[in-house]
Amino acid sequence: MKKDQLDQLFNAFNQLTVLVIGDVMIDAYYWGKVERISPEAPVPVVQVNKKENRLGGAANVALNVKSMGAKAIICSVVGDGSKGDIFRTTLKENGFSTEGIIDSPSRMTTVKTRVISQGHHLIRVDEEMTTPLSATDQTHLLDCIQNILDRQKVDVIIFEDYNKGVLTADVIRKVQEEATKRGIPTTVDPKKDNFFAYKGCTLFKPNLKELREGLQIDFDKNDEAALAAAIDQLTQQLNNTMTMVTLSELGVAVHRGGEHVRIPAHQREIMDVSGAGDTVIAVASLVLAAGGDPAFMAGLSNLAGGLVCEKVGVVPIDKKQLHLEAVSKLTVD
Repeated sequence: MKKDQLDQLFNAFNQLTVLVIGDVMIDAYYWGKVERISPEAPVPVVQVNKKENRLGGAANVALNVKSMGAKAIICSVVGDGSKGDIFRTTLKENGFSTEGIIDSPSRMTTVKTRVISQGHHLIRVDEEMTTPLSATDQTHLLDCIQNILDRQKVDVIIFEDYNKGVLTADVIRKVQEEATKRGIPTTVDPKKDNFFAYKGCTLFKPNLKELREGLQIDFDKNDEAALAAAIDQLTQQLNNTMTMVTLSELGVAVHRGGEHVRIPAHQREIMDVSGAGDTVIAVASLVLAAGGDPAFMAGLSNLAGGLVCEKVGVVPIDKKQLHLEAVSKLTVD
């Protein structure tokens, strides 16, 4: 891609509206310093000097979409207690509407609390429930999604599945049917529980572990033929338009219409892989909605995922930094 084409693509992101549906959470952080070991047990004592709440899960996908200049609308279900209030407050602080957030008395808000000292991730504590939505909550969520689609033009729908119960098979099927009817492309960041529920989606983006678990097969990550065969098998079952498999240090593989392309990874100083998958699906979805070709979509989203791994904690992509990197690594004269 030439630089002027890249500039046009990045400018096109500013005109897009993205609907993100899935499991949202609070990424809570305790930042501190370790100077001694506890006398009660052989564990470090962290002297906390900073606490922070960030948007996580599907909300972090939306944050990445917003960071790239597009409008993001989040649809999900949270608990109706104090943690749900914190999530809503954090949404508003980051410039999002809460129109797509359903409060449920029968659910809890997912919170992932990380303790970090001198750049080292010491421990993570999870508060969550993973049971599927009740029939009532599911109806409320689907009604909310329908209302949003009726009121405004949506350019792409992202399913962000963290296996916390929001994306039930019925929710996935009904939203996909509605998207197909309206001609809206859908992209999927899956987990194993509903791996094959996303039939007819536009882009399916598992990582290598998820691909192996979903298909219940194993193969060497360096075996190109086995990877291509696995993607072909997946496509036959899902009837999706394209598949992109993230391969960590080996880059990303993208498949469309029988064509397989491998995009190598760029050398990075990895600090924290948390949230990298959120960045990849967000950027890939924007390129797809803006009409970019699959190989460039894979290359740019892979580049974005690597950049956020250079920072500690879950952080969104920086659009200007990604543009500079893309100019130097993905464009030609």
